[in-house]
Amino acid sequence: MATPPELKGQSQDRWVTVGVCLFLTVIIWLVFAQTLGHDFINFDDDRYVYENADVSRGLTPEGFKWLLTHSHANLWHPLTTLSHMVDCQIYGLRPAGHHFTNVLLHNFGVVLLFVLLSQMTGCIWRSAFVAAIFAIHPMRVESVAWVAERKDVLSGVFFALTLGAYMRYARAPSPGRYVTMSIFVVCGLMSKATFVTVPLVLLLLDYWPLRRAQGLRAWRRLVLEKVPLLVLSVAAAAATIFVQTVTMATLEQLPLLPRIKNAAVSLMVYLRQMSWPNDLAIFYPHPHDQLNIWLVLICAGLLVAITVAAILLRRKRPYVFVGWFWYLILLAPVLGIFQAGLQSRADRFTYLPHIGITIALTWTVADLAQRWRVHRAVLSSIAICVSTVFAICAWKQTTYWRDSISVWERALAVTFDNQIAHQDLAAALWSRGRIAESRIHSRAAEIIHAQTTLKDFPLDVPTRDNLGVQLIKAGDAAGAIQQWETSLRIDRNDGNALNNLAWVLATYPTNAVRDGKKAVELAEKASTLPGGESPIVLRTLAAAYAESGDFTKATNSAQRAMELAAAQGNNSLVETLRHEIELYQTRTAYREKPAE
Repeated sequence: MATPPELKGQSQDRWVTVGVCLFLTVIIWLVFAQTLGHDFINFDDDRYVYENADVSRGLTPEGFKWLLTHSHANLWHPLTTLSHMVDCQIYGLRPAGHHFTNVLLHNFGVVLLFVLLSQMTGCIWRSAFVAAIFAIHPMRVESVAWVAERKDVLSGVFFALTLGAYMRYARAPSPGRYVTMSIFVVCGLMSKATFVTVPLVLLLLDYWPLRRAQGLRAWRRLVLEKVPLLVLSVAAAAATIFVQTVTMATLEQLPLLPRIKNAAVSLMVYLRQMSWPNDLAIFYPHPHDQLNIWLVLICAGLLVAITVAAILLRRKRPYVFVGWFWYLILLAPVLGIFQAGLQSRADRFTYLPHIGITIALTWTVADLAQRWRVHRAVLSSIAICVSTVFAICAWKQTTYWRDSISVWERALAVTFDNQIAHQDLAAALWSRGRIAESRIHSRAAEIIHAQTTLKDFPLDVPTRDNLGVQLIKAGDAAGAIQQWETSLRIDRNDGNALNNLAWVLATYPTNAVRDGKKAVELAEKASTLPGGESPIVLRTLAAAYAESGDFTKATNSAQRAMELAAAQGNNSLVETLRHEIELYQTRTAYREKPAE
């Protein structure tokens, strides 16, 4: 018997679907298979896996009880924790196995997304392109190549399963199908806290492509239908806020207005990085309240304009409306209004939200191109080029994740004033025995921390004094002097600034910096303040006298300092002062060694 045309079409679609799934699998492993040779990262991987005794023991009754009753790295996501325990049970602490699981979960989530999106919309090739971009966009690297971001790829799987279960329920509602969907939602919530907004995404799908909403009464029914899911989300959100209290920035540390400004800019930066992902990093420092006001206003204006356009186009192009609000809704929990951590934004935050933007762009371009004569050839060429470029960029971005040193060096190359990158790179270098390099980055982290604090609290004299000390160690005498002079303008009796500035003006190896007369003036004033009769201040006074040419006073002051140091049992300082006294007795001023 001849095969009916509709069966031929179904069979052809089935083989196309299988081919696309294989293609997606191949490109994912071409990009991410290299992670099987990567190490753990010294940023959260330690707390999540290799230094967490409850996890690294693998599957144990005590561990199972712990994952249900305790937060994991200040988050409650027991399914994610369980997946790490399973990995430790199977692979131990060999990084390759943990990376393999991440890639496998990402692969599964991508294939599921393609299959479900094509079934919902009836558009195989458009769905294939959306899934391909989701699979190998460079901004997905952080979620896949970072073991600690298991929660992203795991929640991605449950997100796709939730969509699939909801599609089945929407086509033939029944209590059993609703329960199945609810179970997947609960699993998603137990994988990652940001899953809380997924019920709202289901409402968007009711509008398009499922087209379940016909009139106000239908919308009321659909909203009521989501109430049990929203209750689950609220409970999960409350639990997240409770366990994250220790990591959340207070309004005193980071006021609400700077958070809103950063949120507006981040939403636009994510869009820019989606189309031009050339400066991706594991950590982006928070700008606090230092964002340019014009940049904030432009970003806010663009957000309003896009939102208005999406609303106006909701009837003619519903996928624009759905895609844009998919993006906003899924990003809402991680925009920093409830700030947890020190980052301004993160690539991993866009793991699911970017799907909405890709859908909106893909369907818009495909519909507009219908008027072209050779639109299929043109669109196919564009899709191949875009996918190839993103795959190459993603492969390159993945190479930066091979170990802690490479990932932090990359962060420093593409960001500015990145304290976290400096201090974690310092730790990584120290663990490799590269001590001198480690100290340089540790000092840089302290400098950035102090500078950031002073932007928010410019009258913080102790921080300013400490910044001066760190700048001197880094070889920036002019910067250090500026900090101490500012401290003295704020508090003219600041003993630390007086002593430090006098010491540098008396002993700095560069002639242009030294000023013996001013050093004596500052050191004498420091010695008259409460606590000024100390070996440290008297040592500075002696060096100042020597620089000004009064070696008799220099010797006497240094001897008095040595007597006090000996009375305190500070033998190291005694030996230092004895050497300096010998210099003064030969009419030689003391010079500090140049900064290394």
